[in-house]
Amino acid sequence: MNKSLRVLLVNAALVIAGVSAVASSASAEVIIVAPSAPPPVRYEVVPAARVGYVWDHGHWQWDRGHYVWVVGHWQAERVGYHWVPGHWAGRGDGWRWIGGHWA
Repeated sequence: MNKSLRVLLVNAALVIAGVSAVASSASAEVIIVAPSAPPPVRYEVVPAARVGYVWDHGHWQWDRGHYVWVVGHWQAERVGYHWVPGHWAGRGDGWRWIGGHWA
C-alpha cells in the first residue's frame, strides 16, 4: 500500500473515531446541583396558544453560583406524548434540576 493511501486511511479512521466519541458524549446527562432552594417562580404571561406546540414555563437555572431566570418558550409537540415540565427537587446534597422532557 502506498504511503498517501495509508495516510488517508489513518485520517479517515481518526475522523470516524472522533465523530463516534462526540456522538456518545453528546448523550451524556449533565446533573446540576445547587446548594440552596431556587427563589419563588416568577409570574409569566403565557402567549396565545400555538397549534402544534406546548408552552414550557420559565424556570430558575443555576449558573456560576447563583440563580438566573430563563423565560418560557414553545416546545414543538410530539404526537402521542405529553410535556413534563422541568423542576427543582430537594435532595440530601442540595437541589437538583430535573429537566423537562416528553413522556
